[in-house]
Amino acid sequence: MTLDPTEVTAEVPAATPPVTRKSEHVDDYHGAAVSDPYRWLEDDNSPETAAWVTAQNAVTSAYLGRLPGREAIRARLTQLWNYERFSPPVKEGGRYFLFRNNGLQNQSVLYTQTSLADEPRVLLDPNVMSADGTVALSLAAPSRDGKLLAYGTSTSGSDWSEISIRDIEDGTDLPDRLRWVKFSNAAWTRDGQGFFYTRYPEPSAGEELTQATKGMLIYYHRLRTPQTEDRLIFSEPDQPEWYFGIQVTDDGRYLVIAANHGTDPRNRLFYIDLGTGAAPDFAAPVVRLIDRLDAVYGFIDSDGTRFYLHTDLNAPRGRLVAMDISGGAQAPLEELVAESADAIEGAQMINETLVVQYLHDVAARVGLFDKTGKPLRDLSLPTTGSVVGLSGRPHDREMFYAFTSYLYPTTVYRYDFTTGATTVFREPKVPFDRDRYETKQVFYPSKDGTRIPMFVTTRKGLSLDGKNPLLLYAYGGFNVNLTPAFSPAVITWLEMGGVYAVPNLRGGSEYGEAWHQAGMFEKKQTVFDDFVAAAEWLIANGYTAKARLAIQGGSNGGLLVGAVMTQRPDLAQVVLPDVGVMDMLRYHTFTVGWGWVPEYGSSDNPDQFTYLIKYSPLHNLKPGTDYPATLVTTADHDDRVVPAHSFKFAAALQAATTGHRPALIRIETKAGHGGGKPISKQIEEISDLWAFSAYHVGMSGLVS
Repeated sequence: MTLDPTEVTAEVPAATPPVTRKSEHVDDYHGAAVSDPYRWLEDDNSPETAAWVTAQNAVTSAYLGRLPGREAIRARLTQLWNYERFSPPVKEGGRYFLFRNNGLQNQSVLYTQTSLADEPRVLLDPNVMSADGTVALSLAAPSRDGKLLAYGTSTSGSDWSEISIRDIEDGTDLPDRLRWVKFSNAAWTRDGQGFFYTRYPEPSAGEELTQATKGMLIYYHRLRTPQTEDRLIFSEPDQPEWYFGIQVTDDGRYLVIAANHGTDPRNRLFYIDLGTGAAPDFAAPVVRLIDRLDAVYGFIDSDGTRFYLHTDLNAPRGRLVAMDISGGAQAPLEELVAESADAIEGAQMINETLVVQYLHDVAARVGLFDKTGKPLRDLSLPTTGSVVGLSGRPHDREMFYAFTSYLYPTTVYRYDFTTGATTVFREPKVPFDRDRYETKQVFYPSKDGTRIPMFVTTRKGLSLDGKNPLLLYAYGGFNVNLTPAFSPAVITWLEMGGVYAVPNLRGGSEYGEAWHQAGMFEKKQTVFDDFVAAAEWLIANGYTAKARLAIQGGSNGGLLVGAVMTQRPDLAQVVLPDVGVMDMLRYHTFTVGWGWVPEYGSSDNPDQFTYLIKYSPLHNLKPGTDYPATLVTTADHDDRVVPAHSFKFAAALQAATTGHRPALIRIETKAGHGGGKPISKQIEEISDLWAFSAYHVGMSGLVS
């Protein structure tokens, strides 16, 4: 792929963003005065903020539009994205359900078929719900008998969903509409007459993007009745910061409730006995089976009163246990699968077999065990990579899963428990030469000597001469792991002559809960140190140089690169913070930000304020500093990490930097935190990011 500088008609102009008005606003944090001159940008409904967004986008758009190679990048991204993709099928009531995208459809389409040999039939196509592809499916839950589908739609990237119900046979929708739903599934009862779901109280008019979203409620909805008649099943008014995860057991007997405080992975475990009759019994009380917050208790399956659980109690890397609930909260945990050197990601019961997903040095391993915990076998996987979307029911004789890696397009496999055979169900055809590239896993020492893994993907035969443009991407938080996954964006970067590196920082779940806790609260600086050490190792070993290095992260990863650029403005040439948490003193006051306090801490706490202000990106920008070329990205409908974070950070950065390198913000319209973003918008955004990075790390004119 050639990036031809002659594509531009003139020199790329200097980026001169408008000067942002400063106010005299000052907050008192436990006796410390902290200025917040851009507080007014938090009001996303004000005309002044709207004018600021328009002015910033105009400067950014003009700059990006004249970058060399941008159109070539966009064209190649479009080619690489144009391949057929499938999800692993889910089976309910004798039907299979799967998502398919023909290549450039903005949203994947839900299909159904009665056997694997049948031609799939379109059940739900979100692309026809909006002209620009900005309506996305947020949930799709078929009933147990395979006759109805509860589905959720979200608009313009919002986390808010509206649930509808579709008749699977004739494709028509019931009149039911359920609103003010966020982060919910639909847990159908065995009779197929309704389902449990979670929702929030209706927010104030016009405050959907900023008002704190608290007080999750569990409701039951009966078909063909208005939402106003839904039955409130459970709430905890004294705990407005609890999240509820819900599921109905495979036999339909129990509603199982996992209660988490915000994003804390530890949970309480409750249940309601729905009875053995044809219809659920709503009179039964909520049983607080495990009413303490000391570990993860992930429900897997039930066999009568025997619950199978995944827990990290006394086992930071995870183990599987069984518990007889007839013994109540004091019933002992019977260990089935012990903790090992590999962290357990999760487990499911399929074909009366415990299917356990492990991470071995960040690579997938899938082990099969019988219900007593006896090892049976491991699945044979194609290479180092990730297993995603594993599906199957306790009585199914087959399961499906997808396998992916940086150079391995996501492929769906079918495993037959009767024969033990694995076959390819759907394999994509992507127009790139995989044999030209390779992924290696390296280990490097962090500042404190801890051994950190990192995947580095390059073209084969790469010269380690320090001249290679390199994109360093990471996350490091919330117990989230970054395992290898295929992306047309990464392939495009490689074809441009770049190197792609992903370090697995502390704060994630790659090695279990201890790895997570090593990057939380006052230890968050450890995550930044891990990232800086990755960059320095890559430079020292000839993979790149500071002038050739771009760093990128999204959400918590946006916080990561924002903190790193303020602490080490000399480290990289380019910084790409996407939908980042940039104001660590006020993040908890917006929408669902309060849920992150169990991860970060809160400025309301004097001790936690002390360490938060030390790394908060917004508060550590220093006037007169030569900051890297920075392209901040956010979206006007992000109601998870509200755009005010990026607005305020960009304004402060523009005021602080020397101006030798551009400090720009790209504000997407009709988009949110990233979920459900149309393919067309993804291609446009990545074209801008790669063109910006290529120009500033000297990739223009390179031929891969």
